[in-house]
Amino acid sequence: MKVEIKQRLLKFNTPRRIVQFLSFVLFSAVTFNLGVLPILLPVLWTWGFPGNIIGDSFTAMQFTLSGWNDFPVAFPWLAVASFLIVGILIGKSMCGWICPFGFIQDLIDFVKRKKTVISPRTHRNIIYLKYIVLGAALFISVTFSATKLAGVSESYESALGIFAKAPFTTLSPAESLFATLPKLVLGFRNAIAEGVSFDGIIGAIVLTPIFWIQMFVMVAILVFAALVPRSFCKYLCPHGAIMAIMNRFSFIGLRRDPVKCSKEGCRQCVEVCPMDIPILDLPWEKFSDPECIYCLKCVDACEHKAIKIKYP
Repeated sequence: MKVEIKQRLLKFNTPRRIVQFLSFVLFSAVTFNLGVLPILLPVLWTWGFPGNIIGDSFTAMQFTLSGWNDFPVAFPWLAVASFLIVGILIGKSMCGWICPFGFIQDLIDFVKRKKTVISPRTHRNIIYLKYIVLGAALFISVTFSATKLAGVSESYESALGIFAKAPFTTLSPAESLFATLPKLVLGFRNAIAEGVSFDGIIGAIVLTPIFWIQMFVMVAILVFAALVPRSFCKYLCPHGAIMAIMNRFSFIGLRRDPVKCSKEGCRQCVEVCPMDIPILDLPWEKFSDPECIYCLKCVDACEHKAIKIKYP
């Protein structure tokens, strides 16, 4: 029993869970009034709290392009630099080790139920949905930026409404989970503290149609994550789309030892991979699959210790 516990603790996914939890606490510091840090990272987070300058790069990119609030209409150099630097140095590792919404999906994955199996053909087809989400969000932001620079943005902004600010972030499940719902709870708490009646509390909190759309999208994505591990990361996340491109040029990768790997009849590494990567079909020496988040579950699962990190 002691040997089994020791082996489990020595696996990569134990420190990964710890890093995920500590990162979540750090990212949530502003929510608990613990302070803020000036960090811009390519992970799915929220800018929904005033003073929250721990933000995700893609939202910053949308804000900069739209010229919203204090963001001037400009090329999003800092956001792009964040994607490039992180992508080249450590690839998509932040998706597996740091991203708060990835952590939530991993927690949901602990729900003990039979997972829905998506066929390889369907997986290969719908994996490109995230690029469509990325392209649509960037198209809206860039075209709005162009009309704003040309001084003819009024009608376009009126048509876009709330989506002019940040088309993806408006419906982002992370924004709903980490900002919209906490602010709703804080609103109730403050109203109760001020002695407002229940009817007054409901009247003080304006639940617009966009709120219910945000809640529907969030719940649907969380249910999907319970059925299919890391489904949002695989199929819908624009961060994942950008970082998938960067993963091809990253210094980090994995390698399989051809001597230790008993490829015939063994599919342990493939079966545990939450991103459905065909590991056994990839090169031996080094592979940096676009979808790999370097969670290292394949490393832990391999009984022959055939898979290792390779850097650079």
